[in-house]
Amino acid sequence: MNVRIRFGRPKCLVGLVALSFLCLMIFGIGFVTKNDNYSSKPKDLNSDIINDWPLSLKPESALVSDEVNIEHLYPTMSSVPAETLHENKLKQYFTDPAVGEGEARYPAPNYDVHIFYYPWYGSPEVDGKYLHWNHRYLRHWNSKEAAKWPEGRHRPPADIGSNFYPRLGPYSSRDPRILDDHMRQIRSSGAGVLVVSWYPVGSADDEGEDLDSVLPLILDHAVKYKLKVCVHIEPYKNRNYKNMRENIKYISDKYGNHTAFYRKLHSSGRLIPLYYIYDSYLMPDEEWKKILHPESEFTVRNTDLDGIFLGLLVEKRHAMSLTSSGFDGFYTYFASDGFTFGSSAGNWGYLSRFAAEHRMLFVPSVGPGYIDETVRPWNSANTKNRHDGDYYERSFRAAVDASPSAISITSFNEWHEGTQIEEAVPKVVDNFVYLDYQPHEQDYYLMLTRKWVFKFRRRMNVDGAKAPA
Repeated sequence: MNVRIRFGRPKCLVGLVALSFLCLMIFGIGFVTKNDNYSSKPKDLNSDIINDWPLSLKPESALVSDEVNIEHLYPTMSSVPAETLHENKLKQYFTDPAVGEGEARYPAPNYDVHIFYYPWYGSPEVDGKYLHWNHRYLRHWNSKEAAKWPEGRHRPPADIGSNFYPRLGPYSSRDPRILDDHMRQIRSSGAGVLVVSWYPVGSADDEGEDLDSVLPLILDHAVKYKLKVCVHIEPYKNRNYKNMRENIKYISDKYGNHTAFYRKLHSSGRLIPLYYIYDSYLMPDEEWKKILHPESEFTVRNTDLDGIFLGLLVEKRHAMSLTSSGFDGFYTYFASDGFTFGSSAGNWGYLSRFAAEHRMLFVPSVGPGYIDETVRPWNSANTKNRHDGDYYERSFRAAVDASPSAISITSFNEWHEGTQIEEAVPKVVDNFVYLDYQPHEQDYYLMLTRKWVFKFRRRMNVDGAKAPA
């Protein structure tokens, strides 16, 4: 049955006013409800972080309260009223010294998030010359292809071996002011452990100088920000089981008692050092077994030199090789998705299951992008565009979804390969335009990292604490 209601003009006006008021009330309630649930679409990075945080940060008991309990992630902070959780107020709580001194400015460091750190840069003011910023153009292995590309070196400070330009300029890794700024940036990201590139005393890569002498400076500055430091042992010349054991002893003896030296809980109940071994596959399995198998004559197992050793997984077959060699786990390093089996995010689920089945640690490496065309101008095939942070977020999401033991970030400051999340600024030199993070702030990737560190922490809380190595 159709019923048609008709109003006279005066009654119609009254009815329309009443109907309008009712619609506004409904819309207003819906709007408030939508904002209270933080379900609105973010318009920029900071609002994205804010909208994503509340549910992931609240413990179950806090979901029914009027406050967001951040104390379990920020033990030095009191609970923050929910009404302050909008872009400017929340950023102020974490970054403005006026809000609180010291610890209150930063998120609690997550020691299951590790970030690769390179201490190989030099400047004339501190080191007497530029190191690494003047990186040479690397030649293609094919002579015909090599002839197409430039040769020689970059000429800092305007021309550096990077497609991005650091806010701090072409700095020295030994400069105390730089180190303090770096530790502040890393702490602001939520990451807790620096994985510092290391060569034995007196050796270095082709573009730098001795790195061991920089490590004490890094450790001392890390303490101030409650960060931890472990070493990323590079593939130094003539690496074998004997000098590897000697170098482990050197690192343990010299740095093992430092407050900032990172130790991780082992299944034995001991806190022991964590070592990343780059290009571990270059040393034969039999060599590794001599120091990593407990029954070996030269083993470090169950001695003062014992540690948690992570090897680099590049190819699929390396998983079994690292297992048989006695490694405790593996990482993937490269920030170019698809470049290797290990760096392909689509394989991380498989690698996580493999690690669990063999009681190993799986530490995928996430990165914001990849571009090394100022040092390898012929390598554009491996360039990975940042896509305004989307590449980084997809990488982090894949890592978190794989439920890994920890997550490593490539990198804080590998400027040559464009994987850095360190603060960068726009710069134009002659006809060369450096890439930058615009239209976002120079700390954009630090803030994206913070967002995903929180998500990872939440995921680990849901899944339960990871078993020790």
